[in-house]
Amino acid sequence: MTASPSAPFGRMLTAMATAFKDDGSVDLEGTARIAQHLVDHGHDGVVVSGTTGESPTTTVAEDGEILAAVKDAVGDRATVVAGVGTNSTAHSLELAQQAEKVGVDGLLLVTPYYNKPGQAGILHHFRTVAEATGVPVMLYDVPGRTGMQISMETYAAAKEIESVVAVKDAVGDFARGVRLMQLGYAVYSGDDISNLGWLAHGAAGFVSVVGHVAGNETRAMLDAYERGDHAEALAIFTRLLPAIDAVMGVPNYGATTAKAGLQLLGVLDNRNVRGPLVPLTDDEVAALRVGLEASGLL
Repeated sequence: MTASPSAPFGRMLTAMATAFKDDGSVDLEGTARIAQHLVDHGHDGVVVSGTTGESPTTTVAEDGEILAAVKDAVGDRATVVAGVGTNSTAHSLELAQQAEKVGVDGLLLVTPYYNKPGQAGILHHFRTVAEATGVPVMLYDVPGRTGMQISMETYAAAKEIESVVAVKDAVGDFARGVRLMQLGYAVYSGDDISNLGWLAHGAAGFVSVVGHVAGNETRAMLDAYERGDHAEALAIFTRLLPAIDAVMGVPNYGATTAKAGLQLLGVLDNRNVRGPLVPLTDDEVAALRVGLEASGLL
């Protein structure tokens, strides 16, 4: 684990999937196996119950059980960050306090979605949740999913909250990211296609999805860049492009493609998801396999 003030949750993280049994219940053993797979393949942190963890479909009690299982499985080897973002401040507050009791290393707090609360409401949400625990917080800005973008003024105000230390950025504006770093944030890439570009702009690391199937390779790209071998970092990124396209380039991406990839790797024995998501079809899995094979991952 390589947490530091410049990379408070480590460098290489993945927003991990949650395993489900055939009856739709949470598979805690399978979820722990995913976490172990990630930490065995280049990760020094995991994000639990984020979008890829299908958090909109899990209950508070399930979230607590999932966190505890992951913490038990890898908490001595990696940071464990709990996704607590919802579109209800009271719900997020409950999740944050539960996560603190489990003993997590960080909280991931996404902009409230669907409600469109405005910047004052976003800041109120962040402040209420962040100040309720002593756990470091990573804000998550993903307007493509939430319909809202955090303004620089809101970022500046949120940075005054002692526990708010990082941003997972899925906006993709590199210059804006540099300005966030000037405010004192550690910025993590929240979009795999932008990972190498973010390194060039001073990012702390990644919160990946493709890391489910390419953890070692993504870590190798990061390490190559950090030691100054930018040509090697670009070569690794180029090799990963078919896998990135296969995992992230389909309409039904995220948890669905991550789980199908884990099934192809033998980490999971199914690719079950909860509605409104539906599992990849056999044809979609075949296309995913082609992308992973093209990147040398299978």
